[in-house]
Amino acid sequence: MKALSDRSIAWLIALVAVILLVPGLGAVHLFDWDEINFAEIAREMLATHNWLQPQIGYVPFYEKPPLFMWMQALSMSAFGVGEFAARLPNALCGVATLVVLFRIGTRLRNRTFGLLWALAYIGSILPHLYFRSGIIDPWFNLFIFLGFLAFIRMTDTPASTGLSAREKYIAAAMAGLWLGLAVLTKGPVGVLIPVLCALVYWVWNRFRLYVSIPRVLLMLAVLLLVPGLWFGADLLRNGSVFITAFFWRQVAMLSTEDAGHGGFFGYHVVVLLIGCFPASVFALQEMLRGTSSIKVARSGPCMHPLPQGPLRETAEGTSSPSTTASAGTAPYRTWLLILFWVVLILFSLVQTKIVHYSSLCYFPLTFLAALQLERLWNGGKATLWSRLLMGGIGTLFALATLVLPFLGMHPEWILPLLKNDHFAQGNLQAEVHWTGWEALAGVWMCVVLYLGHRFFAKREYRRGIVAVFGGTALFVTITLYYFINHIEGYSQRAAVEFFQQRQGEKCYVLTKDYKSYAQWFYTRMPPITDSRVQSENWLLTGNVDRPVYVVCKVTSAAETAAIPGLKELYRKNGFVFFIREPVAWP
Repeated sequence: MKALSDRSIAWLIALVAVILLVPGLGAVHLFDWDEINFAEIAREMLATHNWLQPQIGYVPFYEKPPLFMWMQALSMSAFGVGEFAARLPNALCGVATLVVLFRIGTRLRNRTFGLLWALAYIGSILPHLYFRSGIIDPWFNLFIFLGFLAFIRMTDTPASTGLSAREKYIAAAMAGLWLGLAVLTKGPVGVLIPVLCALVYWVWNRFRLYVSIPRVLLMLAVLLLVPGLWFGADLLRNGSVFITAFFWRQVAMLSTEDAGHGGFFGYHVVVLLIGCFPASVFALQEMLRGTSSIKVARSGPCMHPLPQGPLRETAEGTSSPSTTASAGTAPYRTWLLILFWVVLILFSLVQTKIVHYSSLCYFPLTFLAALQLERLWNGGKATLWSRLLMGGIGTLFALATLVLPFLGMHPEWILPLLKNDHFAQGNLQAEVHWTGWEALAGVWMCVVLYLGHRFFAKREYRRGIVAVFGGTALFVTITLYYFINHIEGYSQRAAVEFFQQRQGEKCYVLTKDYKSYAQWFYTRMPPITDSRVQSENWLLTGNVDRPVYVVCKVTSAAETAAIPGLKELYRKNGFVFFIREPVAWP
């Protein structure tokens, strides 16, 4: 490691990330709703050549700004419309994120800490998994995190001690840029969380002003400029209709809750503890008993955010932080703890419970985990309860991936539990071929847990850390390889394959009594010029000029079949497929 520069290590991290994240991106259909939703918006940008106004089903889509869909559309332009292109932007986000964590961790503390932070992120279940998806959150979270760190640097707090006025103004501009990109990715919520964190710190700082007004104004100016470029371009080209409707939709989304997706108050606590295994175990230990090297005064004047000189080398050849670097981590630890708790409490209070709502917590959580990992790396001792918790959570993943293949081979064992859910019963009738080899994922997790236990018991923590986090990263890869196609086979494949069969056919396709975007993306529906096509009533009762295909779940089959003119084609895996013949051919 001594012979390699930080730049060389960053390139190695990027290479490993590409190897882990890119292969297999297109191996399975996109999942409803979010993956297909964003991919379809990107596809329609290409189909209509309208890059300024997101739309789905060729109807304006006011809920999300276009930045992420621009990335997907560019990817589709290069690699063709499909699953690989839709997911590639997030894989690239994973590469960027790991390099960013290494560089920031090295700057804040030392090279070892930077490597451990990146390892903790990619070696944890959900943080790794999201980089293989086509949802909007990985880039959104990265922009918020970078903006949040830049905001910290522009303040007059211990975290920015040693920075010149010019550097703080540059940080203010960068904070505005990153947060502006977050807004352009997912809307105003991109600044809501940083604002809440800033308010919490203001209260914690006894209501003392800790940042200059000119810097705040500079940040706000840049922040408004970034989405303002999109607003202005659309306003000049298309008038105010879309932008006005978009603005009021954002106001409505901030003031109301989505229906469905309920859960108990501690939902996200469970998601983070289990889903961010194994980093969550070490982060919890850091929260309960922080590393001694960062216990410094809350507002001491000697705290610096960055090492002011080269890192010292120990006898073992690993980087060791100077006293200044160790002290400089403490203010960032405070800020990142605030970020963690603001996100966790905010989305615990929100009635809608969706797994990725708390995904911004992955950054502070893995930062805290890296502090504990560095302590162990440099000779610390793991607590018994953390080892037991790590083994317990890991065992849950091992058991799940060991048992699921055999349940898949014997669906009759599960059917009695689903006697009141006819759609789920239909799903289990899918022809999904289980071989038993899928259990290798569980076997691998057992090997990882064994190696982790053995190395930790012998206090060979360096080997144990690499085994547990590196092994978990491979576990995610193996599990996806063996399981994701099977899961998709049960949940949606029958409908997706039906839609794919309609590609190139002159027809209309709609879903009845359930929400989906798959009928648009997988039929590759061309641009709509007849506004009547947007009306379900017209498609079901009007004087249509081509066949109308209707897809519903078995739970609403009777009501759908009662619609005059519909003829059932077949049923498959919980879905029922109908056709309405054209009334008049063109």
